[in-house]
Amino acid sequence: MTHLELDHLVYAVPDLLAGVEEFTGRTGVRPVRGGSHPGGTANYLVGFGPGAYLEIIGPDPEAGPDARPRAFGLETLTVPRLAAWAVRASDLETRVRLARERGYDPGEVAPLSRVRPDGVRLDWVLTRRDDPAQVRLVPFLIDWGRTPHPAASGLPRLGLVSFAASHPDPESVRKDLAAVDAELEVSEGPEPALRAHLDTPNGPVTLS
Repeated sequence: MTHLELDHLVYAVPDLLAGVEEFTGRTGVRPVRGGSHPGGTANYLVGFGPGAYLEIIGPDPEAGPDARPRAFGLETLTVPRLAAWAVRASDLETRVRLARERGYDPGEVAPLSRVRPDGVRLDWVLTRRDDPAQVRLVPFLIDWGRTPHPAASGLPRLGLVSFAASHPDPESVRKDLAAVDAELEVSEGPEPALRAHLDTPNGPVTLS
């Protein structure tokens, strides 16, 4: 199969508003509010172009005190981290079955939604794994269906120069990537990590 295209990168932060301010200071680009998710998270977005974007996600500052967001390790996160990435796909049930036959389980297919600040509701489906990994080198799959893609909503933009990963056993990661028809450069490193090099008004910036 043809390799699936990047949909978005996920930059997890322990404090959403503080994380957005830090990102703005580093890059010179101010992300725009995306919206709130069920489960106590919210996000801000920056575009890479018409079909891809960066999601800054953290605990929703408007959620109640009992909210304990677990997505992307937010429950225990203390410093910002490039935590995950997504590739755009369709027919997720079939793709999950094929990936499992190839030796990798992308997780279950689940629906999600959020409402943009302008009142437009976004609905999508994605694959979700229930494990404690804090950094996911293998992307989750996402299908926006008929929902307008977030990157097509006039987001402020910066450039994604490169995106890669490192892992103590790169070949094992490459095998799992192939199972979901995703492609990513993976080098040997002391621990699982994602790294994105950005072209910004303030010069080169690296997220990891």
